[in-house]
Amino acid sequence: MDDEVFRALADPSRRQLLDMLNANNGQTLRELCGGLDMARQSVSKHLTVLETANLVTTAWRGREKLHYLNAEPINAIADRWIHQYDRRRVQLFADLKTVLEAETMSNDFVYTSYIKTTPERLWQALTDPKFTQEYWGVQLETDWKVGSEIVWRYGGATMAGPGQVVLEYDPYRRLAYTWHHITPEFAQVTEMSDEVFEKASAEPLSKASFDLEPVGDQVKLTVIHGGFEPSSEIHASISEGWVQLISDLKSFVESSPELAGAK
Repeated sequence: MDDEVFRALADPSRRQLLDMLNANNGQTLRELCGGLDMARQSVSKHLTVLETANLVTTAWRGREKLHYLNAEPINAIADRWIHQYDRRRVQLFADLKTVLEAETMSNDFVYTSYIKTTPERLWQALTDPKFTQEYWGVQLETDWKVGSEIVWRYGGATMAGPGQVVLEYDPYRRLAYTWHHITPEFAQVTEMSDEVFEKASAEPLSKASFDLEPVGDQVKLTVIHGGFEPSSEIHASISEGWVQLISDLKSFVESSPELAGAK
């Protein structure tokens, strides 16, 4: 995969497409073509290369296919190479990682990772509170019926409230739910300041979705967390947290003997 990432980044047109998505994430092919002096077919081919390298991920909104930056390959390269070589020689990767994780105009967090497992086992890791507790420290209590309430338990705190529900439940393919209420208990457990708590608790609930797609002996997991207000306190806190959480999820799913035996 590293070779594909390097090849994708070597082309200036593809780097320009990444710059355009960084400036305004979640664009259609038509919108991207409008900002380039390039034939639609050529733009489409470049996007295919970026998707193959996992630098761009896509999601359908109605009839429109939206393209998003995906920081996962850059994170992997940065983690692998920065620790082995002089930081000055790989500052490019650190800078690009920062750029790809920066807040964009769409205000959605979008991240795609490939996990060596089956859709069934990954689904269980996402929905079984016994497993979510292992890699996340969170237990989600619900019957997983669309519209049912989800009770979050984290570090002794309980988060529940109006609208905190299951939005979509399509086993082994797609899961979505509203992000939890910020309660005084949660603020205390996470050592959230009074100022941040006041702002975060007043925000409307956001939405997190998980799309699973089998690819050979792996599962392509795409996480999209959106529905934030401009200058959202919650958005500012979740981006880095999701990167770490997905990394922990991947490690857990690929190494857990208990999950490996799950059906």
